[in-house]
Amino acid sequence: MKPYLSSLLLSAGLSLLLVSCDSGTARKISSFDELPDPTADTLSDWSGVPRGLHASFVSTDTVFRRSVVPDVAPSTSARLEGWRGERVSAQLLLWTASGADGVEVEVGPFRSDGHMLPEDAAQARFVRYVLSDEFGNKCGYHDPAIYPPHLVPDMLDDIDVFDLKARNVRPVWITVSVPADAPAGEYVSTIKLYAKGRQLRTFDIGLTVIDRELPPPAEWNYYLDLWQHPAAVARVEGLDMWSDAHFEALVPYMRLLADAGQKVVTTTLNKDPWNNQCFDSYADMIVWTKNADGSWSYDYTVFDRWVELMTGLGIDHTINCYSMLPWNNELHYRDGVTGRFVDVTADPGTPAFEELWVPFLTDFTGHLREKGWLGRTNIAMDERSPEEMTDALDLLRKTAPELGIAMADNKNSYLSYPFINSMCVKVRDRVPPQHIAERRAQGFVTTYYVCCSDRFPNMFTFSDPAEAVYAGWYTAACGYDGFLRWAYNSWVGEPLTDSRFRTFPAGDTYIIYPGARSSIRFERLVEGIQDAEKISILKKEFAATGTPEAASRLEQLETLLSGFATITPEAGWPDRLSRAKRKLNELSY
Repeated sequence: MKPYLSSLLLSAGLSLLLVSCDSGTARKISSFDELPDPTADTLSDWSGVPRGLHASFVSTDTVFRRSVVPDVAPSTSARLEGWRGERVSAQLLLWTASGADGVEVEVGPFRSDGHMLPEDAAQARFVRYVLSDEFGNKCGYHDPAIYPPHLVPDMLDDIDVFDLKARNVRPVWITVSVPADAPAGEYVSTIKLYAKGRQLRTFDIGLTVIDRELPPPAEWNYYLDLWQHPAAVARVEGLDMWSDAHFEALVPYMRLLADAGQKVVTTTLNKDPWNNQCFDSYADMIVWTKNADGSWSYDYTVFDRWVELMTGLGIDHTINCYSMLPWNNELHYRDGVTGRFVDVTADPGTPAFEELWVPFLTDFTGHLREKGWLGRTNIAMDERSPEEMTDALDLLRKTAPELGIAMADNKNSYLSYPFINSMCVKVRDRVPPQHIAERRAQGFVTTYYVCCSDRFPNMFTFSDPAEAVYAGWYTAACGYDGFLRWAYNSWVGEPLTDSRFRTFPAGDTYIIYPGARSSIRFERLVEGIQDAEKISILKKEFAATGTPEAASRLEQLETLLSGFATITPEAGWPDRLSRAKRKLNELSY
């Protein structure tokens, strides 16, 4: 029997470690207080709920308010299904009218006839509630008086023990990572629920391992581009920017991203490319210095160390460098005489633009060649006008033709730049499949993105959790190579408890949490990416096989996808998506 570990709630975002007297193992307990529920949900009638801790398996598509009695049909068993190498999830819901201290959820090993998955293949994580708002005026100012806050479950905490307050609901996220070498077949396991060291309930969970293998994330074809923000990590961890400790702290965050199949390293060329639209400004990765004789020198120390960190984790496909076109066209450099930084405006097409960028692009190309990175580095531009793009691209192609080009296009102008090797279009501006195929034949990448102005499919904290899965199916249905979202970890002031920002709908700026904690949104995004990868594998196989049965399966798969090539889905789309996922696995046998 497990010893009871009293919960200590700390204001900081650090977990407290206590040692179990029985096993000597360290146990993490609750590390911070969630914010009070600001809604009338606190008036929910719990009088009909018997004392004690209640639990049931529920759909991963369903969201439960923290203060509202859940209306669920009790279920003590669940079944999961996946390929070897796939990550699959379930959700266990806890609720109590009277409160429950020292709650622990333990997932046992998965066993089949003669085989057992590693003990660390499965984990249970308590889901934490954060404040959210609503879509509202899209990218405009989100006045709390107009868009009142409410609590939503999202963050997956890394604690082992949790105290449930009275009249509260608490989801628990169950994740099973199927080993790539797991024999196919039926596996069973149990989930044990404890409170104060006393076992209360046991639940059954089954896993069907399909005789198919999903490659490791680094080998996925899906082109995932979630923009990283190292400065935000320095701030929440209380570390000096670009210090050794900062680079060390970045590793678990970026390993989490690598495990999602990330393909792109986000880097900066000069001053904050987005004119500091985030809570934290982007710190320089390359320091430009204008020497006393008018010549230029460039310090690539931080840029190199950042790229090396990312590539060492397996994120080594592309390096995107922002930007020749910062949002305010402002650059800065260090004066070699005074040592002070000088801000300058360099509008595209002006002499100042050419005087600043020609020497840099020339030197940068040489540096990349020396590092062996030239063939996978792009100069990246984000949502710039066709006029600015024309001037910048003319100079870039003339001065540094070996550099690639990446663009996030919200002007529906992608056809004007057939030479851009990495093109990402806004979700509403769909690229015809034939154009994607033509670009792919040239070795070019075509993706789509969503941001604060896109209602669906999106990954705000208030979004339907299944939207993150839908994003992967939309990619596959439209024939895109992958997906971009503008922020992986651009955290707000108090990201552990409040996902709202002064502009943008809540959660728009980040999808993982401090402490390298995952989220329901992130786990479900990976789920959709895995589905897209499975679809790609099966389509290629069925097309190559050429038998009538394979042709029939390919037709079924194409029919399945056809319903997901829209950003205005019909009512009931989550159920349709669930059925499609089951059919995808059926076609895998």
